[in-house]
Amino acid sequence: QKDDSQRLLESFNSDEKEHTLTKSKAEPYTSKEEMVLEESESPLNSNVTAFALKAKVIYPINQKFRPLADGSSNPSLHENPKQAVLPNQVMETSTSGSLGSLSQGDKEDCSSSTTIHSTTSDDRFQARAFLKVASFPEVLMCESFDVKLCLCSLILKDLMLLDTELRKEKHVMFMQVLKVYLTDFYHKKKITDDLFKKILLIQENDFEELQKQLDSRLQNTEMSGAHNSEYQTLEDLERKEREYSEHVIDNMEAFWKQTEKAQQAFLDQSKCSSAKATKIMMDLTKKMIAVESLLSESQDLQAMDIQERLFNWELMVKMIDLLKAYIPEECKCRLNIVSNILDHLTVKNNLSVRQKEELLTDLHKAFWEQLAHFSNECIQQSKDLILKRLECRAKKREESKHRQKAEQGSLLSKTFHIEDVHDFLKAYHELLEKHRQAQWELEEEDDCESTEAVADLYKELYSKASHALAELVTKLFLRTLPVVTGLSVSECELLKEEWQENLVPQLEKWETPRQRRWKLFQEQLLQEKKLWMKEYALSAVMQKHLSEKQEKIIQGVISRLGCLSDESVNYILQKHQLLLCSVLTRLTLRRVGMATLARMRMSRKKSLLQELREQHTLQKGSSPCQDEDQWQLQKAVESHILEEEEKLEEETQQTHLEFHQQLVTEIQEALQFLQQHMEQVIGRTLLQHARREAGKKSSDDGQDFKERLVEAAVESVYGTSNNINRLVQNYYQQIGKITEGYEGKKLQQLKSLQAERGERNRLRKKQENELALKEKQTKGLLNISSTVHQRMVLQQKKVLAQFELQQQIRLESLKQKLLGLHHLETELENQLKEAEQDFVSDLATLARVPVAVKKHPSKRSKPAAEKTNSKRKSFQSPESEDKDNSHENIQEPPGLTSGLCRERLQSPHEGETEPSKNSKMLKKRGNR
Repeated sequence: QKDDSQRLLESFNSDEKEHTLTKSKAEPYTSKEEMVLEESESPLNSNVTAFALKAKVIYPINQKFRPLADGSSNPSLHENPKQAVLPNQVMETSTSGSLGSLSQGDKEDCSSSTTIHSTTSDDRFQARAFLKVASFPEVLMCESFDVKLCLCSLILKDLMLLDTELRKEKHVMFMQVLKVYLTDFYHKKKITDDLFKKILLIQENDFEELQKQLDSRLQNTEMSGAHNSEYQTLEDLERKEREYSEHVIDNMEAFWKQTEKAQQAFLDQSKCSSAKATKIMMDLTKKMIAVESLLSESQDLQAMDIQERLFNWELMVKMIDLLKAYIPEECKCRLNIVSNILDHLTVKNNLSVRQKEELLTDLHKAFWEQLAHFSNECIQQSKDLILKRLECRAKKREESKHRQKAEQGSLLSKTFHIEDVHDFLKAYHELLEKHRQAQWELEEEDDCESTEAVADLYKELYSKASHALAELVTKLFLRTLPVVTGLSVSECELLKEEWQENLVPQLEKWETPRQRRWKLFQEQLLQEKKLWMKEYALSAVMQKHLSEKQEKIIQGVISRLGCLSDESVNYILQKHQLLLCSVLTRLTLRRVGMATLARMRMSRKKSLLQELREQHTLQKGSSPCQDEDQWQLQKAVESHILEEEEKLEEETQQTHLEFHQQLVTEIQEALQFLQQHMEQVIGRTLLQHARREAGKKSSDDGQDFKERLVEAAVESVYGTSNNINRLVQNYYQQIGKITEGYEGKKLQQLKSLQAERGERNRLRKKQENELALKEKQTKGLLNISSTVHQRMVLQQKKVLAQFELQQQIRLESLKQKLLGLHHLETELENQLKEAEQDFVSDLATLARVPVAVKKHPSKRSKPAAEKTNSKRKSFQSPESEDKDNSHENIQEPPGLTSGLCRERLQSPHEGETEPSKNSKMLKKRGNR
């Protein structure tokens, strides 16, 4: 009769799988087709397995296959059983037990190549749902497939919470700084009490409205695509993270616009001078730069702490997983030893094959019921335990929040002066950091305690289950076997003792690979830590590169303007630094989130490859090669692992490249906002500068005086038509000479600049020819030693360097041209002013107008003014001096300080229009 006992024992695993499949049918997001696809991924579909099956040989590494009586080869009890999957959870395909568990190839051809890379499986993995968790203890109830995804989703949640807290902290700090300046103006009686309260209320309402808009958008993002509130997919998570980043960038843009609006409203209401307003704006900008610096540093440190927390979580989850595997492993060991004893009794003809099969079937059924009971107890009791601990944690958190809110309110209620603002910002930030640290320590302590409590619970349940399994075996040996075999009770006692003696080394033998798995897992975590440190280094390099590039751009813009004062330049640079720091802080956190998403996307394949490495390492250590065939198979497995590692590395790089391109797009959008905002800032600064310059010029204007001089000259009896015409003609001739000299000097200067530029171009081309000759000489070596990509990079750098050099040369040439023309125009303006003052002085002398001329010449026109005064004195007669003395106490009408200089400053040639107008009036007087 055919011996079928091994198939009965093998059904232990298949029954367990069927039980899990039945329990998981009601789970959301797990379709029947997906179950079938995953079930079809049998652990027997690998090259090594196929070789063993077709050749019908003993499996060389851990004796996984052994020939049966009919010459066939089936898995023996040495195969690691599948871990019991907890009910009420999505079923997964266990990776333990064979080197072929990673196979995604052709399910019908066992000899097909093994690969873990499949587009179909990737799509299913992206769309597969996993449990939404709000805290780490909830992860302890998840299956092993979901654990990695759940932990990473918690990391994303912590990053989002950190971003929200830091953003609120920044808003509060700005409002407090603004309040300090408002209070200072209120105490100095520059604003009223009603206006003080009104401004504060308006700004608080505006910022609250901004926060409400953001909360509403985030709520819509959270609700969109949510078919089930308890589960989520990786695809949904990536979409939500992307939309969250967009909303936060929009909110940041709206916040900075609102801050400028608040500052402008405050300055307009206070009615302070332009200089005072600029100083206050610069002070506020400096304070907010300090705030951004504090928040950026805090964000970097806490992001690293959050990542470190992930590694600690993974260690705790791995410990619980190993505890869960105790009972299934013990079931396997006990059944294996019982099967060997019954085989021995069958050989001695104490048992028939049918009797042995019946006994094993009954024992298998009893073990399965006990294992299912153990799994159900683990789920239910751990769930109750964790829910109680979560309730306790929620109460502690609420108490902590109330206490922290009271401390923050106490600090915010204090009155600070402007000179104490920096101390307030530091104190408030340190207080919030202390609160965050306290909350962090509370959660970490609770996580550890929850893990220890679950571990103690599993140990207790394991002890009970182990005792129950021992009772079942004792019943078999002491009650069933004496009846079936006819052996005495004492003989059955000896068989039971033999079973116990064999069980201890079997369990000890299983403990060794368990410790080895733990060590391999720790080594894997260490490698992941190194990868994360590399990610942080790359993020720092990217941030530094963006910062330097943007600073170079803003410096170039300011150098092209050239007309702004140092104070205005400093304000623009500070504003740019503030906005750039805010943008880079947000993008740095986004990069960390993207790295986490990339890790989630590759988690399944990394886990499967890690299982492959782990199984190979354990099998290699437990069964050293004995012959050539075993050595060849071991080499084949190692080659397969290397091949899968290369494929995984390539896909990992492709995934990171995809996320990097997405990050670059978001960086460009954020920098676009920065550019638009800075354009507005520079535009307002230029407008203020133009207004100040116009104010300075109008202050030196003498239009009213000129009009009064014309009126007085018309009424004067001393001015004749011939004399006045002669003065006007002389004035026109003098202007013609001045403009002719200006045009000559301008042409000469442009020719000189053109000659200098030509000489520089000649020298530059000579240097380029020399460099091209050197490159041609080394081109052969370059073609041999460099790859195509390296040559392309070198060529690109060369072209960019030439472009920047040419652009710099053109910029320097334009600067020199601008400075030369500005110098000539300044000289022209002084000469025209001097000619105009001479004409006015001569006209006043000729008409003997008894009007005192009040001039406020600038330093630039001081020599011309002195010359005009000396001429006027030489033409004045004693009569006019007496008349001047008699009229020097006459009060001048207001508005005497505006006049022809405005038109002259606008265009040198416009100076001709006013004397022409005046001369017509004077000619009428002369004819009359």
